[in-house]
Amino acid sequence: MKYLVLIFGDTDSSWTGSTDDVAEIRSLTDLKLALTASGELVSSEGLDFPSSGKTVQIRDGVRVVTDGPYGEAKEQIAGFFMIDATDERAQEIAGQVAAIIGDRVELRETLLSAP
Repeated sequence: MKYLVLIFGDTDSSWTGSTDDVAEIRSLTDLKLALTASGELVSSEGLDFPSSGKTVQIRDGVRVVTDGPYGEAKEQIAGFFMIDATDERAQEIAGQVAAIIGDRVELRETLLSAP
């Protein structure tokens, strides 16, 4: 089964470039390499700051694009790991990610995955 491990950040200022931030990125990169070697990694990316995003919607059949997700959310998705693993292994990997970032992550099974 395929799962998405969602990593959250609270604001555009979550990343400071501190020694802790750099160590976190190194640890996530090491995990990414290990999951690639084991064949469990489908995809993994960190995402740019929320302020760089765009909201796209269709209104009366016309695409409307506005800058930034300006909802009331206190947290934004900061990155993800898409993995192909058993349920138990997916929970283990999610736990590794949570330990690296020092916060919770969300683990969600995908509904429609290509083989």
